[in-house]
Amino acid sequence: MARARLIVVNGGGLESFIAKLISNAGGDRPLVEACAGLASRSAREGEVLEGGAIATGASTEPDPHFWLDPVMVVRYVQNIRDALSRVDPAGEKTFGANADAYIKQLRDLDAWIAGQVAAIPQEKRSLVTNHESLGYFADRYGFRIVGTVIPSVSTEASPTARQLARLVDGLKKAGAHAVFLEVGGNPQLARQVAKEAGIPVVTELYTHSLTDSSGAAPTYIDMMHYNVKTIVSALGGAAQ
Repeated sequence: MARARLIVVNGGGLESFIAKLISNAGGDRPLVEACAGLASRSAREGEVLEGGAIATGASTEPDPHFWLDPVMVVRYVQNIRDALSRVDPAGEKTFGANADAYIKQLRDLDAWIAGQVAAIPQEKRSLVTNHESLGYFADRYGFRIVGTVIPSVSTEASPTARQLARLVDGLKKAGAHAVFLEVGGNPQLARQVAKEAGIPVVTELYTHSLTDSSGAAPTYIDMMHYNVKTIVSALGGAAQ
Protein backbone atom coordinates (compact mmCIF):
# COMPACT_ATOMS: atom_id res chain seq x y z
CA MET A 1 0.00 0.00 0.00
CA ALA A 2 2.87 2.40 0.76
CA ARG A 3 4.14 1.96 -2.82
CA ALA A 4 0.71 2.14 -4.51
CA ARG A 5 -0.04 4.87 -7.03
CA LEU A 6 -3.78 4.57 -6.37
CA ILE A 7 -5.98 2.93 -3.73
CA VAL A 8 -9.49 1.82 -4.67
CA VAL A 9 -12.02 0.96 -1.96
CA ASN A 10 -15.70 0.15 -2.12
CA GLY A 11 -16.67 3.02 0.16
CA GLY A 12 -20.09 3.65 1.63
CA GLY A 13 -18.79 2.79 5.10
CA LEU A 14 -17.70 -0.76 4.23
CA GLU A 15 -13.99 -0.27 4.99
CA SER A 16 -14.20 1.32 8.43
CA PHE A 17 -10.57 0.37 9.04
CA ILE A 18 -9.11 2.00 5.93
CA ALA A 19 -8.13 5.44 7.27
CA LYS A 20 -5.97 3.97 10.03
CA LEU A 21 -4.47 1.42 7.66
CA ILE A 22 -3.48 4.08 5.13
CA SER A 23 -2.02 6.27 7.85
CA ASN A 24 0.07 3.41 9.20
CA ALA A 25 1.26 2.45 5.71
CA GLY A 26 2.67 5.88 5.01
CA GLY A 27 3.29 7.25 1.56
CA ASP A 28 1.06 9.57 -0.39
CA ARG A 29 -1.41 8.45 -3.03
CA PRO A 30 -5.00 9.25 -4.09
CA LEU A 31 -7.87 7.13 -2.82
CA VAL A 32 -11.06 6.59 -4.78
CA GLU A 33 -14.35 5.23 -3.47
CA ALA A 34 -15.75 3.01 -6.21
CA CYS A 35 -19.33 3.69 -5.08
CA ALA A 36 -18.94 7.49 -5.03
CA GLY A 37 -22.11 9.14 -6.33
CA LEU A 38 -24.45 6.30 -5.38
CA ALA A 39 -27.11 6.94 -2.74
CA SER A 40 -27.65 4.41 0.03
CA ARG A 41 -30.98 2.64 -0.18
CA SER A 42 -33.82 3.05 2.30
CA ALA A 43 -35.24 -0.17 3.67
CA ARG A 44 -38.67 -0.83 2.22
CA GLU A 45 -41.71 -1.15 4.40
CA GLY A 46 -41.73 -4.47 6.24
CA GLU A 47 -37.99 -5.09 6.20
CA VAL A 48 -36.26 -5.85 9.49
CA LEU A 49 -33.88 -3.13 10.65
CA GLU A 50 -30.99 -3.21 13.08
CA GLY A 51 -32.39 -3.76 16.57
CA GLY A 52 -35.31 -5.76 15.21
CA ALA A 53 -37.56 -2.85 14.29
CA ILE A 54 -39.76 -3.16 11.23
CA ALA A 55 -39.03 -0.65 8.47
CA THR A 56 -41.68 1.88 7.54
CA GLY A 57 -39.84 3.08 4.44
CA ALA A 58 -36.64 4.68 5.77
CA SER A 59 -33.44 3.11 7.08
CA THR A 60 -31.05 4.74 9.53
CA GLU A 61 -28.10 2.50 8.65
CA PRO A 62 -26.09 3.09 5.44
CA ASP A 63 -25.90 0.03 3.21
CA PRO A 64 -22.62 -0.30 1.23
CA HIS A 65 -23.57 -3.45 -0.74
CA PHE A 66 -24.10 -1.58 -4.04
CA TRP A 67 -22.09 -4.15 -6.02
CA LEU A 68 -24.86 -6.74 -5.80
CA ASP A 69 -26.80 -4.68 -8.35
CA PRO A 70 -24.78 -4.83 -11.60
CA VAL A 71 -26.34 -1.60 -12.86
CA MET A 72 -24.81 0.19 -9.88
CA VAL A 73 -21.48 -1.43 -10.70
CA VAL A 74 -21.49 0.67 -13.87
CA ARG A 75 -20.77 3.64 -11.60
CA TYR A 76 -17.94 1.68 -10.00
CA VAL A 77 -16.39 1.14 -13.44
CA GLN A 78 -16.74 4.81 -14.37
CA ASN A 79 -15.19 5.99 -11.09
CA ILE A 80 -12.26 3.58 -11.38
CA ARG A 81 -11.76 4.48 -15.07
CA ASP A 82 -11.58 8.18 -14.23
CA ALA A 83 -9.22 7.62 -11.28
CA LEU A 84 -6.85 5.53 -13.38
CA SER A 85 -6.86 8.17 -16.11
CA ARG A 86 -5.91 10.86 -13.60
CA VAL A 87 -3.03 8.77 -12.28
CA ASP A 88 -1.87 7.62 -15.73
CA PRO A 89 -3.07 10.06 -18.42
CA ALA A 90 -1.19 8.16 -21.12
CA GLY A 91 -3.49 5.19 -20.58
CA GLU A 92 -6.75 7.13 -20.73
CA LYS A 93 -7.80 5.75 -24.12
CA THR A 94 -7.15 2.15 -23.04
CA PHE A 95 -8.93 2.63 -19.72
CA GLY A 96 -11.92 4.09 -21.55
CA ALA A 97 -12.14 1.25 -24.06
CA ASN A 98 -11.84 -1.40 -21.37
CA ALA A 99 -14.46 0.34 -19.25
CA ASP A 100 -16.89 0.51 -22.18
CA ALA A 101 -16.42 -3.20 -22.87
CA TYR A 102 -17.01 -4.13 -19.25
CA ILE A 103 -20.06 -1.90 -18.93
CA LYS A 104 -21.52 -3.79 -21.90
CA GLN A 105 -20.95 -7.05 -19.97
CA LEU A 106 -22.69 -5.56 -16.94
CA ARG A 107 -25.71 -4.52 -19.04
CA ASP A 108 -25.88 -8.05 -20.46
CA LEU A 109 -25.61 -9.49 -16.95
CA ASP A 110 -28.49 -7.31 -15.76
CA ALA A 111 -30.71 -8.52 -18.61
CA TRP A 112 -29.75 -12.14 -17.94
CA ILE A 113 -30.58 -11.86 -14.22
CA ALA A 114 -33.97 -10.33 -14.99
CA GLY A 115 -34.71 -13.24 -17.30
CA GLN A 116 -33.71 -15.79 -14.67
CA VAL A 117 -35.81 -14.16 -11.95
CA ALA A 118 -38.84 -14.25 -14.24
CA ALA A 119 -38.83 -18.03 -13.78
CA ILE A 120 -39.56 -17.69 -10.05
CA PRO A 121 -43.26 -17.63 -9.17
CA GLN A 122 -44.20 -14.16 -7.93
CA GLU A 123 -45.31 -15.42 -4.53
CA LYS A 124 -41.91 -17.03 -3.93
CA ARG A 125 -39.80 -13.94 -4.63
CA SER A 126 -38.83 -13.42 -0.99
CA LEU A 127 -35.34 -13.43 0.50
CA VAL A 128 -34.10 -14.29 3.99
CA THR A 129 -30.40 -13.60 4.41
CA ASN A 130 -27.77 -13.99 7.08
CA HIS A 131 -27.29 -10.22 7.24
CA GLU A 132 -28.56 -7.24 5.29
CA SER A 133 -26.59 -7.66 2.08
CA LEU A 134 -29.05 -8.26 -0.76
CA GLY A 135 -31.14 -5.10 -0.50
CA TYR A 136 -29.98 -3.54 -3.77
CA PHE A 137 -30.27 -6.88 -5.55
CA ALA A 138 -33.81 -7.26 -4.21
CA ASP A 139 -34.77 -3.73 -5.22
CA ARG A 140 -33.48 -4.21 -8.75
CA TYR A 141 -35.10 -7.58 -9.45
CA GLY A 142 -38.37 -7.43 -7.55
CA PHE A 143 -37.66 -9.51 -4.45
CA ARG A 144 -38.92 -8.83 -0.93
CA ILE A 145 -36.54 -8.98 2.04
CA VAL A 146 -38.69 -10.76 4.62
CA GLY A 147 -36.02 -11.29 7.26
CA THR A 148 -32.36 -11.25 8.22
CA VAL A 149 -30.72 -13.49 10.82
CA ILE A 150 -28.39 -10.64 11.81
CA PRO A 151 -30.52 -7.47 11.48
CA SER A 152 -27.66 -5.24 10.32
CA VAL A 153 -25.59 -4.50 7.22
CA SER A 154 -22.58 -5.58 9.32
CA THR A 155 -21.82 -9.21 10.14
CA GLU A 156 -20.33 -8.06 13.47
CA ALA A 157 -23.74 -7.40 15.02
CA SER A 158 -25.45 -10.04 17.18
CA PRO A 159 -29.20 -10.67 17.34
CA THR A 160 -30.97 -11.13 20.66
CA ALA A 161 -33.11 -14.14 21.50
CA ARG A 162 -36.20 -11.95 21.16
CA GLN A 163 -35.12 -10.81 17.69
CA LEU A 164 -34.57 -14.41 16.58
CA ALA A 165 -37.97 -15.48 17.90
CA ARG A 166 -39.60 -12.55 16.12
CA LEU A 167 -37.74 -13.48 12.94
CA VAL A 168 -38.96 -17.09 13.03
CA ASP A 169 -42.54 -15.93 13.50
CA GLY A 170 -42.15 -13.46 10.66
CA LEU A 171 -40.76 -16.08 8.28
CA LYS A 172 -43.64 -18.41 8.98
CA LYS A 173 -46.17 -15.65 8.36
CA ALA A 174 -44.41 -14.56 5.17
CA GLY A 175 -44.20 -18.09 3.82
CA ALA A 176 -40.42 -17.85 3.32
CA HIS A 177 -38.85 -20.74 1.40
CA ALA A 178 -35.16 -20.64 2.39
CA VAL A 179 -32.48 -18.86 4.41
CA PHE A 180 -29.53 -17.77 2.27
CA LEU A 181 -26.09 -17.81 3.89
CA GLU A 182 -22.99 -16.18 2.38
CA VAL A 183 -19.52 -17.70 2.38
CA GLY A 184 -17.76 -16.83 5.62
CA GLY A 185 -20.99 -16.39 7.56
CA ASN A 186 -21.56 -18.27 10.81
CA PRO A 187 -24.04 -21.02 9.91
CA GLN A 188 -25.15 -21.78 13.47
CA LEU A 189 -27.79 -19.06 13.85
CA ALA A 190 -28.98 -19.42 10.26
CA ARG A 191 -29.50 -23.15 10.73
CA GLN A 192 -31.30 -22.58 14.03
CA VAL A 193 -33.68 -20.07 12.47
CA ALA A 194 -34.27 -22.24 9.42
CA LYS A 195 -34.98 -25.31 11.51
CA GLU A 196 -37.49 -23.48 13.68
CA ALA A 197 -39.15 -21.95 10.62
CA GLY A 198 -39.23 -25.31 8.83
CA ILE A 199 -37.25 -24.18 5.77
CA PRO A 200 -33.82 -25.14 4.36
CA VAL A 201 -30.55 -23.20 4.56
CA VAL A 202 -28.90 -22.46 1.23
CA THR A 203 -25.19 -22.04 1.89
CA GLU A 204 -22.24 -20.54 0.07
CA LEU A 205 -23.56 -17.49 -1.69
CA TYR A 206 -20.58 -15.42 -2.75
CA THR A 207 -21.57 -11.91 -1.74
CA HIS A 208 -18.28 -10.53 -0.36
CA SER A 209 -15.65 -12.74 -1.93
CA LEU A 210 -14.62 -14.68 -5.01
CA THR A 211 -13.11 -18.12 -5.53
CA ASP A 212 -9.84 -19.08 -7.18
CA SER A 213 -9.82 -19.76 -10.92
CA SER A 214 -11.06 -23.34 -10.49
CA GLY A 215 -14.02 -22.40 -8.30
CA ALA A 216 -17.59 -21.35 -9.00
CA ALA A 217 -17.02 -17.61 -8.77
CA PRO A 218 -13.54 -16.54 -9.99
CA THR A 219 -14.81 -13.18 -11.30
CA TYR A 220 -17.55 -10.73 -10.34
CA ILE A 221 -19.72 -11.76 -13.30
CA ASP A 222 -19.22 -15.45 -12.51
CA MET A 223 -20.13 -14.71 -8.90
CA MET A 224 -23.41 -13.08 -9.92
CA HIS A 225 -24.25 -15.95 -12.30
CA TYR A 226 -23.59 -18.49 -9.56
CA ASN A 227 -25.62 -16.61 -6.93
CA VAL A 228 -28.59 -16.04 -9.21
CA LYS A 229 -28.71 -19.68 -10.32
CA THR A 230 -28.56 -20.74 -6.65
CA ILE A 231 -31.33 -18.36 -5.60
CA VAL A 232 -33.57 -19.21 -8.56
CA SER A 233 -33.19 -22.94 -7.96
CA ALA A 234 -33.91 -22.62 -4.22
CA LEU A 235 -37.06 -20.58 -4.84
CA GLY A 236 -38.62 -22.91 -7.32
CA GLY A 237 -37.48 -21.47 -10.61
CA ALA A 238 -35.59 -23.18 -13.41
CA ALA A 239 -32.16 -21.59 -13.73
CA GLN A 240 -30.78 -21.44 -17.26
